[in-house]
Amino acid sequence: MAALQSSFTGLSISSTSFFGQRLSLPPLVKSTEGPCLIQAKLKRWERKECKPNSLPVLHKMHVKLGDTVKVISGHDKGKVGEITEIIKHNSKVVVKDVNLKTKHVKSRSEDEPGQIVKIEAPIHSSNVMLYSKEQKVASRVGHKTLDNGKRVRYLIKTGEIIDSAENWKKAVKEKEKTTEAVAAAS
Repeated sequence: MAALQSSFTGLSISSTSFFGQRLSLPPLVKSTEGPCLIQAKLKRWERKECKPNSLPVLHKMHVKLGDTVKVISGHDKGKVGEITEIIKHNSKVVVKDVNLKTKHVKSRSEDEPGQIVKIEAPIHSSNVMLYSKEQKVASRVGHKTLDNGKRVRYLIKTGEIIDSAENWKKAVKEKEKTTEAVAAAS
């Protein structure tokens, strides 16, 4: 700081410059505070909400992978589909053949043409409701414990049990097949 002060005094500025005001430098005082913590306000989509241990907050949802759901609000209201992907940190789900968006894909090489692809965009989990295929009715979800001690989800209107080992295994296998197909296509 002393070198900076001496360089300012060596400048050829007259004492009557700046409308007759003398050039004065602030005194050299060391700050007792720590480093200045500048916090920039980020947009909601730039950062995930985090817990104190810096891990993202994962919201608990009423739907799981492979569930059949009905869209209850939004542009695709009334459509029925199966959940193919779950995004827990922002409570969104991807439903098969629902909320289709067009994506313009640029050609990767000269001989391959560009194309327009329809993709399924995520929708918020509060906009879907579990659906019974047999009775064709949407219902809220309940939880109950069976005689063998297993806790399962069921549809409140129909009493139909949703969770079963076969459904879960089938959904996981289908997801693995689709990821393998996408990897093979790339």
